[in-house]
Amino acid sequence: MRSWKISLVLINENDGSEMPATIFEKATYKLHPTFGDRETQVIKKPPFKISEEGWGEFDMRIIVSALDKGGDHELTHDLNFQQERYEAEHKVTFKNPKPNLLEKLKESGPVGGGGEENGVKSKRGDESAKKRKRSEKGVDMEKLAESLQRLGEEDLLQVVEMVHNNKTADTYTKNDVEQGEFHVDLYTLPDSLVRMLWDFCVEKLGS
Repeated sequence: MRSWKISLVLINENDGSEMPATIFEKATYKLHPTFGDRETQVIKKPPFKISEEGWGEFDMRIIVSALDKGGDHELTHDLNFQQERYEAEHKVTFKNPKPNLLEKLKESGPVGGGGEENGVKSKRGDESAKKRKRSEKGVDMEKLAESLQRLGEEDLLQVVEMVHNNKTADTYTKNDVEQGEFHVDLYTLPDSLVRMLWDFCVEKLGS
């Protein structure tokens, strides 16, 4: 019988040092089925360490859940006993991280080579301007958000499909399968899609 343990850390891109993996809220370890009721283990505090005993080697799945609804990211780790101690690097990519997560990411190195970081800042800074611009086109963003919440289940499914079919690279969406929820930042939608959603709500709910 062999004893083993695994923990998760971040690597600072500036100097290669290890940092606490505070960008994650939890880590879910999926072990071999022979572990029985310990096959799935959820750890909610860095360094997300688990300690176990066993004979066999296997590919372990680790699902890390990011802060600020940054999504779940699955890693595959090769558990083996060829060395007494070893490390494995995994790269996790975030698309359109929210401000809190973005700040945590900056602590471990450059974010998006400057381009994505500047893009996020400019989008936040121009949010009110976008709102004014769309109001001038006859789209009240607050009223649109309220109207979307009033739609029935079948209509909401059509909305999700419309967003998927017409979104751009700047559009922020998150599909939370476990909770049965779909999140979208209306201010990241292209103008044509905003108008499409507005017309759809007017058709279903009236002006």
